[in-house]
Amino acid sequence: MAKTGAAVIDPYELLGVARDADDAAVKAAYRKVVKTAHPDAGGDAEAFAKISACYDLLKDPVRRRVFDDTGYDPQLAEPTDLKGLMVLETLINDMILDEREPGSFDPVAGLRRKLTDDILKCRFHILELERHRARVRKHLDRLGRRPDTDVLGSMLRARAQSITDAIKASEVQIGAIERAYSMLEGYSYELEPLPVEIEAEDLPKAAE
Repeated sequence: MAKTGAAVIDPYELLGVARDADDAAVKAAYRKVVKTAHPDAGGDAEAFAKISACYDLLKDPVRRRVFDDTGYDPQLAEPTDLKGLMVLETLINDMILDEREPGSFDPVAGLRRKLTDDILKCRFHILELERHRARVRKHLDRLGRRPDTDVLGSMLRARAQSITDAIKASEVQIGAIERAYSMLEGYSYELEPLPVEIEAEDLPKAAE
């Protein structure tokens, strides 16, 4: 998990403008960049799409303000980051609904434990699916003489394909969870100090 933080394109950097650039400066920079970036001018279509997305953000005062405050915009984020954020969003709801007093427990550590547990569950699920798929394939291999309309074979092959699709979906989910976990790197949480228990032997002895 070397990748940390949400990977979002920096529109200021891509367009080559200062963060305090006004609308006229942003528009001028966009026109300059698209002269060579536009596909009709031999530019790359994907790169041009990113440039256009950055320009759309900077000319929208609300989105621009949010980006300036947070460094994030969902339309400029990579798909893997969006999936990771969706995983975290669900867990944040659990964190907010926890009725324990803030500072009495570490919710960040709890998020990490939950994500780790979810990864293990997904991997175990994949192992179960792979075993099930192997049984289906063995049945296919052992089918003897088949009629012209291979009903059983078609059903078994369809079941094997559905299991393969489920395995791929679980692998995608693991990737999203791992991305969410990497987004938690660098966070810590301050706990309230535990009350110091006074031992009886430390108390001053009453005058005899």
